[in-house]
Amino acid sequence: MKLKKTNGAQMKIIAIIPARYDSTRFPGKPLVKLGQKPIIQHVYERAKNSGLFDEVIVATDDQRIFEAVHDINGKVILTSKKHHSGTDRIAEVCSKIECDLVVNIQGDEPFISKEPLQKLISAFKDKEVEVATLMHKIKIDIENPNNVKVVCDKENFALYFSRSKIPFYRNSQSQFPKPDYYKHIGVYAFRKESLMEFINLPAGKLEQNEKLEQLRLLENGMKIKMVETEYEGIGIDTKKDLERAERIRNSLKNKVR
Repeated sequence: MKLKKTNGAQMKIIAIIPARYDSTRFPGKPLVKLGQKPIIQHVYERAKNSGLFDEVIVATDDQRIFEAVHDINGKVILTSKKHHSGTDRIAEVCSKIECDLVVNIQGDEPFISKEPLQKLISAFKDKEVEVATLMHKIKIDIENPNNVKVVCDKENFALYFSRSKIPFYRNSQSQFPKPDYYKHIGVYAFRKESLMEFINLPAGKLEQNEKLEQLRLLENGMKIKMVETEYEGIGIDTKKDLERAERIRNSLKNKVR
């Protein structure tokens, strides 16, 4: 997909996959095998094979991850170990690269596909969009705080993200239908200048309370375009998540046969 800048030139779109080894809940998960490949290889190959990006880069602070990506002829850059988030990590890499849009693809999303990525990039046809991310309608596990919920305005710009169930359905006897619930999927796209602005903003109370860095944008008046997708997202944060991912992988493999 090629988007045009205001001067008619094509925009350069890159994907950066942040990957750190020392995950609190699942240490070393980028190198854990899913089938015959490390998780990070699945993510990298899917991003690369989408054909949407001028460059796909893994950003890591760990030599073991660096070597694993290098061994598959992937592009990988070592970053500082001092970063507090994947967004800080991709910003370090992005600051040294000439580009217009950067897509942050989480290193634990082994089933990311072209369709949601393409829809995400398409949001930037609107010159007013500075940041965009994905959401998926959910009907189960809504109470789970690990499923971050989002509510939007009429133009699908985020109003708020929460680990709590939002919106709250006050009156079950109401004439109004029950609300739809949307899970936020942590794949982001930024205009480069907006990314660099974001990482220089201080963390606010909402971000610290919910432990959701996207709230920093909202607290500082930066708008986030939400893009609905059928892609459900499966962040692998625990061994139980890995088992579920194996079942999904086997199911997808059987469908191809």
